[in-house]
Amino acid sequence: MNTPFYIAKRYLFAKKSTNAINLISGISMVGVMVGSAALIIILSVFNGFETVVLNMFNTITPQISIIPAQGKTFDPNTTYFNQLKKDKDVYSFTEVLQENALLKYNNKQAVGMVKGVSLDYLKNDKLDSTIKEGHFVLRNKSGNSAVIGSALQSYLAVNTVDPFTELEIFSPKKTMSVNSINPADDFVIKSIRVSGVFEVQQEFDNGIIVPLDFARGLLGEDKNVSAIEINLQPGVNVDDFQKEVIDKTGNGFEVRNRAEQNRSLYHILNTEKWAVYIILTFILIIAIFNIIGSLTMLVIDKVKDIAILSSLGAGKRLIKQIFLFEGMMITMSGCLLGLVIGLIFCLFQQHFNLIKMGEENTTLISAYPIGLKWKDFILVFFTVGIFSFLASGLSSNLSVKKIDQINQTI
Repeated sequence: MNTPFYIAKRYLFAKKSTNAINLISGISMVGVMVGSAALIIILSVFNGFETVVLNMFNTITPQISIIPAQGKTFDPNTTYFNQLKKDKDVYSFTEVLQENALLKYNNKQAVGMVKGVSLDYLKNDKLDSTIKEGHFVLRNKSGNSAVIGSALQSYLAVNTVDPFTELEIFSPKKTMSVNSINPADDFVIKSIRVSGVFEVQQEFDNGIIVPLDFARGLLGEDKNVSAIEINLQPGVNVDDFQKEVIDKTGNGFEVRNRAEQNRSLYHILNTEKWAVYIILTFILIIAIFNIIGSLTMLVIDKVKDIAILSSLGAGKRLIKQIFLFEGMMITMSGCLLGLVIGLIFCLFQQHFNLIKMGEENTTLISAYPIGLKWKDFILVFFTVGIFSFLASGLSSNLSVKKIDQINQTI
């Protein structure tokens, strides 16, 4: 057995002559335990929120989006895009035409994004989860219908059950008449019935989704589209598919995955998580460095032992390792206990929703979400390990000074 480790273990469980040493060691271990548990719980909660937010966005955001590198629209009727539409790896191939337009309902007006989509858009079986009123229907027995974002619906006071009042949409004509007396003559005006209201996030909730042929008539585009949205079959690697499309389309198009489509969202989520990690790590460091006081008192308590070991031929390095291992065992045992407690709490929160966020009827999720990742446990373990080593190393240097004092006395 490793001699320094064996002696350090005996010191850890042996009775000290001063009770304060036991007390400070216990406080240090409990502090590290609480800090480690808190850190793993907070990181898991952030993982849970990240999953919830991204799932909300992913109901609307496609896995792959193809947009023109320059300009607003492009012609999708090319040989490659026609082949891509029939690719066995493609689950849905949606042509999108979108532009801002003026919307009017009764006597209220607002500017919103009109998004025309082809029928493949409805293959997304998660769309119904975004509906807060009505149904996600773009064509019914009476003709075309639209689904409007909750922000626009709230501002315009759109009634989805009113069969008589339709939503009017105004879009400027591409060729405007200079001599036109009536300003309305310079706009394409089309009406459509609203069948449902969706709610995802403010960026999306200020828009309206309509059938592609309706959008073509409104915007005066016979063949061009603003984007192509692609969702893949289960099991298909998104990154590999994206690289293949980039190679085939060349520099004329931007091919984006979900992270690139919502770059600001992913940046905010990652920044907030790392900011919380850094803050809690500083608190954990304070708890870890309490070990300095404990080991300092232990060195003073074990001066006679140090003298005996030194007289038996133990070098400075061995004696220093004893107290280094002692400090590491105290802090790392606290860390492991903290990780276990954090894991147990997270599992209970996942299954029993112990801590609620608010009224179930007013929030999208009733309890704080949890997302366990093994990388977080490794991160916390190594964080505690690094700072424990530094704190224990500083304290163990005192034992070397004690050896020098003993040698001078002799």
